[in-house]
Amino acid sequence: MSLILNIETATKNCSVSLSDHGKLVALKEHNDDGYSHGELLHIFIEEILKSTQKSVHDIDAIAVSKGPGSYTGLRIGVSAAKGLCFSLDKPLISISTLASLANAIKVEQDTFIVPLLDARRMEVYSAIYDHNYNQLREIQAEIIDENSFTAILNKAKVYFLGDGAEKCKSIINHKNAVFLDGYFPSAKQMVKLSNDKFKKNDIEDVAYFEPFYLKDFMITKSKK
Repeated sequence: MSLILNIETATKNCSVSLSDHGKLVALKEHNDDGYSHGELLHIFIEEILKSTQKSVHDIDAIAVSKGPGSYTGLRIGVSAAKGLCFSLDKPLISISTLASLANAIKVEQDTFIVPLLDARRMEVYSAIYDHNYNQLREIQAEIIDENSFTAILNKAKVYFLGDGAEKCKSIINHKNAVFLDGYFPSAKQMVKLSNDKFKKNDIEDVAYFEPFYLKDFMITKSKK
């Protein structure tokens, strides 16, 4: 048995799922600009366990989206996951937020997937995957211009998704660029990825694990 609690809080979507042997059992999520993760996350966990008639002690592992993404959102999700792992003596699994987002779609052979998370101004967090979800380029924080992703766009069709895709739509005008709306990181897409890692015993050191912020947290001074 591999009953895994999946937690996704890297963006404005607060999402929790329960999976068994790589199959989705239950999902609870809320996506808005309020970033109410602190209030909703533990409620969602309790509601999912109650609806499936499971106890926290039945869980075999906790998986958490590790980033990149919102600094505050990542801290909330990782803190909750680590707290559960410590108290229950369960293994911690980390899932790349961009890998999870890429798995939200299926594309034809010999095309590419570029998940994009909104950063600041014209900056995004991005990675590049092939149609089998193999990562072809490391995760980067980059400023988007008209030449972004030209190398792969010249090779084949590229599917862009995530909240960072919106700011790219008016700038990248290549004929092979396809922009998909309405996609965001979700605990639903974590299900297969966390189960694969669980089977390989690919787990984190709970005491030392930290989110993958990619960039340092920026604090701006008040103008008041």
